[in-house]
Amino acid sequence: MGRLFGTDGVRGIANSELTPELAFKLGKAGAHVLSRDSSRPVILIGKDTRLSGDMLEDALSAGILAVGGNVLKVGVLPTPALAYLVRAYQADAGVVISASHNPFEYNGIKFFNGEGFKLDDRIEDEIEDIILRDIDVNSHITGDLLGRSLEADDDAISKYAEFLKSTIDVDIKGVRLVLDCANGAAYQVAEKVYRELGADVTVIGNRPDGMNINDGYGSTHPERLQKEVVKQGALLGLAYDGDADRLIAVDEKGRIIDGDKLICICAEMMKDAGALGDGIVTATVMSNLGFHKHMESIGCSVEVTSVGDRYVLESMLKTGSLIGGEQSGHIIFLNHTTTGDGILSSLQLVQAVLRSGKKPSELSDGIEIFPQVLRNAKVKNENKSRFMEDDEIKAAIDAVEKDVAGSGRLLIRPSGTEPLVRVMLEGQDVEHITELAEKLADMLSRKFG
Repeated sequence: MGRLFGTDGVRGIANSELTPELAFKLGKAGAHVLSRDSSRPVILIGKDTRLSGDMLEDALSAGILAVGGNVLKVGVLPTPALAYLVRAYQADAGVVISASHNPFEYNGIKFFNGEGFKLDDRIEDEIEDIILRDIDVNSHITGDLLGRSLEADDDAISKYAEFLKSTIDVDIKGVRLVLDCANGAAYQVAEKVYRELGADVTVIGNRPDGMNINDGYGSTHPERLQKEVVKQGALLGLAYDGDADRLIAVDEKGRIIDGDKLICICAEMMKDAGALGDGIVTATVMSNLGFHKHMESIGCSVEVTSVGDRYVLESMLKTGSLIGGEQSGHIIFLNHTTTGDGILSSLQLVQAVLRSGKKPSELSDGIEIFPQVLRNAKVKNENKSRFMEDDEIKAAIDAVEKDVAGSGRLLIRPSGTEPLVRVMLEGQDVEHITELAEKLADMLSRKFG
């Protein structure tokens, strides 16, 4: 068995790579490591709408109960809801069962500590070591030492919804919006929040059947949302991914506003309101050159991290940055919460638009984005870090870098969650950089797929 934890928890095809047996072991080891200061730890479990969620939830729960922990199941809720609720319920830890934007046959298990933060590498390594070395952490306790399943003392969805509503202070009554919930974890709570705030809401991607999560809907498939926004004459379209920690928006003309532009718009709102602290905005190496130029134009500095929200958060905690995120729409508002939250981000965007007095398209067009092409090379997991050892690949990369020098850039990075290597090119000639990216991705797939 190789390394279990990737950049965002443990993921794999449910019942093949991510088995009930592994979920049981993760429950035991996770509860043991995360709750040493508590004789009867309480661990929250939430999940998205995947068919395999029930199976993994029961196996994970059994592992926690077997080491004397109590389990509080909060049902289908976004990943960021668990980050909030673990603090609201004063639990010792939280676990989310979700594979985010991945297809339904995948699933994942992601831990939060008692403060609502994702685990750092040291804690993940400790949990992983227990599992890989097959250490029995509970010595088969019996009787009243075993844990039990508890019921929440109130409605977890309502508790989370009230928190979300508290994060904006503008009146959105009658504002026409379209929500795309990806048939995922946001399908109940997003509509609830916006309707209770009085918005005029149309909702799509809100009929989950266990197998249609992210299938033609959500932040990775915004085409239906684009059409619906224009059809409804809406101010904005708001698309979440399967576990609702990401947001991609659509302006009133049906055009996409990606994560880079969302961060620019919200950071400018925060700066104008005196709520941006030292003016530090955090982004990853994938952020567009236009993003950096816009941040500079409004007097903000940018801290750049590796790809992955955990690295964005680590940097923000060190620098005091209050907003940071990724081009994919995973945005952290550290003045409100501890992780990326798609619904919270959408509320901040709506607030920014209304405060500005401008149309979303005007705000979006004020940020010049350089053409950027992303191609995925299908590569076996064991080969994702080996491509730079190949002379042909190295020569091809050198040639591309020379080609775009001065007017663009090349970035190649292995995916932390999928068997892919991502090839990203920026430049002025879209057709040319597309051809370069596709040739390089094809070569990687052919040699390492």
